[in-house]
Amino acid sequence: MSCLTLGPLQFHWPAARRRDFYARIADEAPVECVYLGEVVCSKRLPWFEKDLPKIAERLRRAGKQVVFSTPALIITDHEVAMIRALCETGDLIEINDLACLQLLNGQAFVSGPLVNVFNEGALDVLLRLGAMRVNAPMELSIGAIATLAARNQSSEVEVFVFGRQPLAISQRCYHARAHDLHKDNCQFVCGQDADGLEIAQLDGRPLLAINGTQTLSHGHVALLEELTDLQAAGVTHFRLSPHALDMVEISTLYRAVLDGIYDAKEGLTRLRELTAQLPFVNGYLHGRAGMDWQPSRAG
Repeated sequence: MSCLTLGPLQFHWPAARRRDFYARIADEAPVECVYLGEVVCSKRLPWFEKDLPKIAERLRRAGKQVVFSTPALIITDHEVAMIRALCETGDLIEINDLACLQLLNGQAFVSGPLVNVFNEGALDVLLRLGAMRVNAPMELSIGAIATLAARNQSSEVEVFVFGRQPLAISQRCYHARAHDLHKDNCQFVCGQDADGLEIAQLDGRPLLAINGTQTLSHGHVALLEELTDLQAAGVTHFRLSPHALDMVEISTLYRAVLDGIYDAKEGLTRLRELTAQLPFVNGYLHGRAGMDWQPSRAG
């Protein structure tokens, strides 16, 4: 059976909203695995860190696997110490920066979508080091994903199928700069934009979104019509990224398409209704620019 996963929350939501979100995911969402933790900025952690054990326990009681995600850019000694302590818990960890590898002491891990696995050689290295699941980078086409999956017979392959694509991470904070603030005194202004701050080109056309130190796509990946092809390519896990949307309904929709209950085109129509006609993208999977939308071959 194909597994549906919920990736780490990319955005800086209030602690109460975060708790309520994961409570509903635990009770209602048909996902098999949930990623928890802070990927973008470790300064956000104190706002919700104390809630993570209870959130994780509730998810586990609901029968869901819990994976703890780590920052995409490890800079400070505090971040190193935090990851070392997490590794010592024995919980399954998703790495998003290769610097984590030296702290894992040979234990199994998940390779996140920001780890550059663009060829079989990189995949082989991660498998030798203990990767039990490998996320395909955003930029890969379905042909490239199939090649990696064929090489990867010993572990699982995960693909990002819904949400704004995480494209890059920086030491500098775009959100703070946009508000004429320094990163060290950012006042957590990233929390004002629950799905990221949209940025436009000079002519006013939307281009990207920013989220603290992170760059995201403006459009939302929506790989509903491609799910069958991805399954045939050897993909085992399908990742939804949390947004300020009804993620229970969205996960239920993806589950129905994966299980063949909904036709993919019918599912896409319903997804557009659930997301208030947000712009969708799927270009990378089809070997095109990531911001493009490739209509289904069926029309």
